[in-house]
Amino acid sequence: MLKKYFGTDGIRGKVNQAKINGEMFFKFGLAAGTYFKNQKKLKQTAIIAKDTRLSGYTLEPALVSGLASAGMHVYTLGPLPTNGLAMLTKKMKANMGIMITASHNPFYDNGLKLFGPDGLKLSDKIEKKIEKLIDSKIVKNLSEPKTLGRVKRLEDANDKYIKILKSNFPNNFNLKGMKIAIDCANGAGYKSGPKLLKSLDAKVYEYGTSPNGFNINDKCGSTFPNKIKFLVKKHNAHIGISLDGDADRIIISDEKGRIIDGDQIISMLAKRWKKKKILKGGVIGTLMSNYGLQKYFKSENIRFIRANVGDRYVKEKMQKKNFNLGGEQSGHIILGKFATTGDGLLVALEVLFSLNVYTCNLCVTITNSVSISTSSTHDSETNIIKNKVFVLNIIDDYHIKVLSRFYQNKKVKLINVLIQLVNLFTNQVVQLLRVIDVGVEHINPLINLTI
Repeated sequence: MLKKYFGTDGIRGKVNQAKINGEMFFKFGLAAGTYFKNQKKLKQTAIIAKDTRLSGYTLEPALVSGLASAGMHVYTLGPLPTNGLAMLTKKMKANMGIMITASHNPFYDNGLKLFGPDGLKLSDKIEKKIEKLIDSKIVKNLSEPKTLGRVKRLEDANDKYIKILKSNFPNNFNLKGMKIAIDCANGAGYKSGPKLLKSLDAKVYEYGTSPNGFNINDKCGSTFPNKIKFLVKKHNAHIGISLDGDADRIIISDEKGRIIDGDQIISMLAKRWKKKKILKGGVIGTLMSNYGLQKYFKSENIRFIRANVGDRYVKEKMQKKNFNLGGEQSGHIILGKFATTGDGLLVALEVLFSLNVYTCNLCVTITNSVSISTSSTHDSETNIIKNKVFVLNIIDDYHIKVLSRFYQNKKVKLINVLIQLVNLFTNQVVQLLRVIDVGVEHINPLINLTI
């Protein structure tokens, strides 16, 4: 379905050009407000969050003005991860939520991600209806003076978000004894990321938590994993967590500084969830997902289905198939048991919980054996971690190694891999090249292959 303004994941582009300017953001707000205020609710409300780009200061007022002009009451939340906005949209029973962000793009870009009252990203059908309203005569959508919306700032959005995240885990879940490096990309997670980990008693080494409007994603964050590798080694951390500009992606570094991408994280969680009977149906990937991941899931008898690129399409496919785990190699991972969209911090917590890399007692050091019991919304489980609590020792199992084995096998020819990818990516030639590139970066596969 061809759309005029919306792309794969909302609206995105260079600031003060084409779609991304004050005039257009007023129209977006007016059109979206007009569409959603038609819901039969006593109070018509919208909530807005943003990342840390300088342009947010000019675009947010225009968006707010459009929404209020449509008769929507607006709550502004300030910098907040995208899934924090999605969670609070549902929690606050708002008509809609709007995230002002250009995700992992440089500071000179910006955009919008729109969520419905269920916390889900909008469907193509709804986006088309909003586009039609954008191009309609403005005067048709303007409210009468007595029905204009009011605007209020909420200062505790990050605290509310952190509380929701922690509610998905046992009360006794903590990270005592853990040394964790986190790179927040100078983006939307710069407050909530370190605060969340510190609230669980981890020793936190933070980077990318001093946004200045220009440095978002600048040689930091999930698209620049060398930074988290460096931080892990520098601080002798047990694990490194790297987010993108709106904190809906995650890339992990093990204690050796080796990068664990989205596909690898998904494989690890899928194996555990299946073992614990948490996994529903199987796993949803995308046309960009590593072919080794597909082969691994086949070997583990886990269903694997590909969706179009974009976590919105992953979520739609998860709903259609009634699956509760899906994501992308880039680090967009949706834990359907807890969230409606990708969330780097939620995935980080689930990984840490899954690995049981926290101590229950400070007198038990990480160089000793640690016995851990858990309960609550997760199944009860006990694990003993011997010697050092190294993430590598747990993650770097068959379910990780297999991704390189399939490519490092001399019998697997590059041409066969490409054929598989071309069959899957029909109209994704440019992205095909990116797939190969990403694969080389993380699993060092193709240099040893012969055609």
